[in-house]
Amino acid sequence: MALSKNEKIELLRQVPLFSACTKRELIEVALVADEREADLGEDLTAEGRAGREFFVLTEGHVAVRRKGRKLAELGPGDWFGEIALMTFKPRSATVTATSPVRLLVISDRSFRYVVETTPRIALRVLANVAQRLEREPI
Repeated sequence: MALSKNEKIELLRQVPLFSACTKRELIEVALVADEREADLGEDLTAEGRAGREFFVLTEGHVAVRRKGRKLAELGPGDWFGEIALMTFKPRSATVTATSPVRLLVISDRSFRYVVETTPRIALRVLANVAQRLEREPI
C-alpha cells in the first residue's frame, strides 16, 4: 500500500536528518521520495558501483560492509547513500537488508536539489559524511 504525502511527511519528521525541517521543507522532500521495499539478503548498494540514490530506512535493518567487513547495522530512522552522491565517487560500501525493509528513496538529482535548497539538511548531511569518513576513510 502506497503512503500518502502526509504519511511520508510524518515518517520524515521522525528521521533525525529531517527533524528540524519546516513543514514546507518536509513537503518538498516527501514529493521527491519514492517508497521501496526489499527482502532479507537483498543488496541495496554495491561497493564500487555508481551511486544514484539516497535511502532513508523506515522499517527493518541493514548491514553496511566494506571489503566484506561489517562496519555498521542501521535501522529505522537511519539513512545511507549520501557519500557517493556528495563525493561523486563510487559507493564506498555494500548495504544489505538483514530483515525485510521499507525505505524512502530519493534520486541523485532530487537529493542534490534538496541539499542545495535546504541548508538545515545540507549541514546535517555534511556533518554525517564527515563522521562516517572519519570513522572509516574511503
